[in-house]
Amino acid sequence: MSSETPPAESPDTIEIDPADALRRMRAGATLLDVRDDDERASGMPERAIGISRASLEARVAQLAITQSAELLAICATGQRSLLARNQLLELGYSRVFSVRGGFSRWCAEGLPTNAGSMDADSAERYSRHLLLPEVGVSGQLKLASARVALVGAGGLGSPAALYLAAAGVGNLTLIDDDRVERSNLQRQVIHTEARIGMPKTASASLTLAALNPSVRIFTHEQRLVAGNVEALLSGHDLIIDGADNFPTRYLLDAASRNLGIPLIYGAVHRFTGQVSVFDPRKESSPCYRCLFPEPPSAEEAPNCSEAGVLGVLPGIIGLLQCSEAIKLIIGQGRPLVGRLLCFDALNASFRELSLVRDPDCPGCKAGSGLSAYEEIATLCAG
Repeated sequence: MSSETPPAESPDTIEIDPADALRRMRAGATLLDVRDDDERASGMPERAIGISRASLEARVAQLAITQSAELLAICATGQRSLLARNQLLELGYSRVFSVRGGFSRWCAEGLPTNAGSMDADSAERYSRHLLLPEVGVSGQLKLASARVALVGAGGLGSPAALYLAAAGVGNLTLIDDDRVERSNLQRQVIHTEARIGMPKTASASLTLAALNPSVRIFTHEQRLVAGNVEALLSGHDLIIDGADNFPTRYLLDAASRNLGIPLIYGAVHRFTGQVSVFDPRKESSPCYRCLFPEPPSAEEAPNCSEAGVLGVLPGIIGLLQCSEAIKLIIGQGRPLVGRLLCFDALNASFRELSLVRDPDCPGCKAGSGLSAYEEIATLCAG
């Protein structure tokens, strides 16, 4: 008798050992790994087919397996595979066996496995994401390969960077020329008392690395100007605007359109904030200058150091920016393109305004000369 031929089983046999399952597979049986997608992300038995038990009935028919063929079911420890066996019997499959001890015993016995699409640490760390059909393994892998530039590591950049790192966005670039001051700590939660005087990019990098060591952090301790804006932003998938001044925002707007990179805008003032997405990949998307064609005067728009800001407000707006970034990366939901979301902290109210592309916008109208960064600097200085 060939070593690949499984021993004859009793008609009442329900479970088989992993080694027996491997022999049967080599003789032609099909092994179904009925664990959930997040569990299988860290690996499966070699040559197994992954179908979660919840979708077993719908998907097993797609495999075009005859009902007389031998099917084996495996889960984590051997409990769900028994339930899967019953499902398959009810569907008319007559030769179905559950693998005793599941994948845990399979691994303990050193039987061959295929590496998963992510390592065990990632499968555990992002398990709550993997349970969401809108994210799942494919969405998590998109997050891992994404490159996001955060301009500003202050009030808006702090919460956005923290939650992007926690979500597993694989590459974060921090651009800021400022240093940590004690007055920052009321709202810039990525920094600490011990780091006062440290460059904000360096301080933020320490916090993010401690939160999620797998994220790659790139830092640029410099201010965005006409001469470096494209070099610093090129190659990214998204830009998050955490700037606190109009010259930088106008430069970001122009660079976003020149480079074809979506810009996630956020701003705060005293007790109110606003968020929108300007996406140059969409022909109908407005740009920042459709909203603010010309910069307001310093009296009309004082910064936080002059007007003050409720400490929690940048956290709320920064997290909304982060939420938009994740949606854009995984391709889910309805982003805030053509919409301005306004938040009033004192009244705990949101209001949404429609934004349309302005055909006379000085920034994005036809023939507007998008590369004239020097003109923007002159405009904002005037």
